[in-house]
Amino acid sequence: MNWVLLILAIAFETVGTSALKASGGFTRLGPSLVTLFCFVVSLFLLSLVLRTIPVGIAYAIWSGLGIVLIAAIGWVVFGQRLDLPAIAGLILIISGIVVMQLFSDTTGH
Repeated sequence: MNWVLLILAIAFETVGTSALKASGGFTRLGPSLVTLFCFVVSLFLLSLVLRTIPVGIAYAIWSGLGIVLIAAIGWVVFGQRLDLPAIAGLILIISGIVVMQLFSDTTGH
């Protein structure tokens, strides 16, 4: 169940960050409210996850997958360019998460 909560926390953080971009620096009410709501829910869910998954592992997965998802959303939705070094960096982030999941005894799987 904790992994489901972590995935939900990542999803809310991703939606919140996307809405943050759309909020225009908190000048648009709708996206600003979505941002605040999603960040609060995301942090609440992350706090529940931290009861059983070590903070370093949970935060690495939460932030790492959030970075990858936001980069993809920025590319698809906002037309932001990803060059080869950016793509390589994102692949390294994903690789790090996979290595932790497959080989680390601290992930609690």
